[in-house]
Amino acid sequence: MSTPAPYPVRVEASLDPALSRWLWLVKWLLVIPHYVVLAFLWLAFGILTIVAFFAILITGRYPRSIFDFNVGVLRWSWRVHYYAYAALGTDQYPPFTLADIPEYPARLQVDYPEHLSRGLVLVKWWLLAIPQYIIVGLFVGGGIWYAWGDRTGNFDWAAGGLVGILVFVAGVILLFTGSYPRPVFDFVLGMDRWVVRVAAYAALMTDAYPPFRMDLGGRDPAGPLPGHPAADEPGPRHQWTGGRITSVVAGAVLALISMGLLTGGATVLWADRSDRDADGFLTASNTFSTSGYALTTEPVVLTGAVPPANVVGDVRVRAESLDPAQAVFLGIAPSASVDRYLAGVSYATVNDVSSRVQTVHSGIQPPAPPQDAGIWTAQAAGTGTQTVSWPMRSGDWTVVVMHANGAPGLDVRAEVGATAPALGQIAGGFLAAGVVVLAGGVALIAVPIHRASRQPQLQ
Repeated sequence: MSTPAPYPVRVEASLDPALSRWLWLVKWLLVIPHYVVLAFLWLAFGILTIVAFFAILITGRYPRSIFDFNVGVLRWSWRVHYYAYAALGTDQYPPFTLADIPEYPARLQVDYPEHLSRGLVLVKWWLLAIPQYIIVGLFVGGGIWYAWGDRTGNFDWAAGGLVGILVFVAGVILLFTGSYPRPVFDFVLGMDRWVVRVAAYAALMTDAYPPFRMDLGGRDPAGPLPGHPAADEPGPRHQWTGGRITSVVAGAVLALISMGLLTGGATVLWADRSDRDADGFLTASNTFSTSGYALTTEPVVLTGAVPPANVVGDVRVRAESLDPAQAVFLGIAPSASVDRYLAGVSYATVNDVSSRVQTVHSGIQPPAPPQDAGIWTAQAAGTGTQTVSWPMRSGDWTVVVMHANGAPGLDVRAEVGATAPALGQIAGGFLAAGVVVLAGGVALIAVPIHRASRQPQLQ
């Protein structure tokens, strides 16, 4: 029989000869500290992979310092999940490090590619890898999210699929017999190895397509990893210290925050520039119905800490009956006054303009005619579209729509708008903050990558 061709992603593991019968029942708790750290490491992994994508597209090379970091994240994840529920193959607690630990029973190495295809980088991680993702999904129950790290960044590939089922079976057998069935171990390691190969390929670390081959057992077909790869392999050494790793992770977090700030600022700026009507109002409208006597808004609370006129500006409310012959009343009043006016009255409060969600208030007595209530700060009544505008000021305010004659049953179209003069300034603030935070994140990522890529001075 011919020897399988070695793949540049090498995964190996050795089964502990004396595993605890019960420890696997609580390993989910013991690995929580690792999952917390890995959540941040996988965030950095994703951002650095995007950087590597553009570097490969332009230069045809994967930046070596980024490559070493990402391989370290894969290595760390492989150790944690070999200890936990991707294999349950050891009771030795995983070390908190990106480095290779020859003494640990689970090891991973990815050969550094001197050159990568600029064309393949555009399609291999999604189009070409689709058949592999389908297989990985069967193995781990989550497709590429489990191969790259799930949505929480925990690389928890044993949450489902064939790997999870077989590992659970092995755990039950271990609990009752004290022995891990070797055929199950060999098959689980074959699937784990497949998953890691696909993960490395999807992360752009190699152009070699993962083989459709199940390499069973803990020993990789490429042969055992050397005991001290840093000493055995020629070439520059790239140093990832704890401080540099922390800096990259912090930079990735800041970059993620900056994306939220920039997206929010751009959205607000777009609304400020394109969503205003001819009179300069930003508006929202919908149709509403109720069998009660009135429709109200939830109380709008404006404090004096920030002058409402600077933020909200002028407010305009419009309402018209869907029956053109029906007169409507539109009024704005302090919320406490509205509550007293509608006490014991059946009416509805609009909770969400877009979805028309309402809270129904039960009651039996009809209200007094709205124009006789004497509570309104601004009001309008009549057929057709009724409009109320007034400069907003501090207080608790409620908008009320009723029939002008106080009759029950409303079918109206309502619109609320505000000039929001400070919206452009708010958008500018978000964008400026996003740029500053992004610059800080880039610096926290770029500096340690540069320093990690420098060759150490020979003594």
